[in-house]
Amino acid sequence: MSLLINHSLINEAYDYASYREFLDNLLEEGKTTGANQSESMINYATLNQRRMKKWEKIGKITPELMKKMRSIDQKMTWLVITEGWCGDAAQNLPFLNKMAELNSNIDLRFVLRDENLPLIDAFLTNGGRSIPKLIALDDSLDVLGTWGPRPEPVQKAFLANKVSQERTGKEFTEYLHLWYAKDKGLTLQNEFLAILDVWNQKLQSLPVQAG
Repeated sequence: MSLLINHSLINEAYDYASYREFLDNLLEEGKTTGANQSESMINYATLNQRRMKKWEKIGKITPELMKKMRSIDQKMTWLVITEGWCGDAAQNLPFLNKMAELNSNIDLRFVLRDENLPLIDAFLTNGGRSIPKLIALDDSLDVLGTWGPRPEPVQKAFLANKVSQERTGKEFTEYLHLWYAKDKGLTLQNEFLAILDVWNQKLQSLPVQAG
């Protein structure tokens, strides 16, 4: 078990319903998560709530992933580091929740990045505090693996654009969300088909607990 990830952290983390309610309540007060409460951040957070509601309503899990999810026979915690203003989180979290709902062995939990900087600093992406970051944990809270901050094709495009500067930040954001709209969560799900095999193998290799 990591010193940064313990049962207290997991127990105090949001489940999906309470996380969504928390974000809604903040927006009713004209706020979002984090220290930056600028108008632009509130606008991002408002737009993200609409994105999440959309995928909650119309997002579909593929039959193949359904079967894979339901085959997991040992407990696993998915701890997601996120923020309400994060566009990638809004596009992916509803699908993670739909996956977790398929199997009671999966405990999906959420913590805020900026309230847990030592935690995100232990799971950096290319040296950055990129979110969302999912950390998969076994029943002893040992790390099985991670996913995030976004599906591989758009992560590669993001990194390439950082170098080339072919698109402005605004242009890349538009490209990113258009990609998500067209993809409908399929790339994320295909990545999890492969990831779950790895995590499941690690679970199966664990010593059987007495009692």
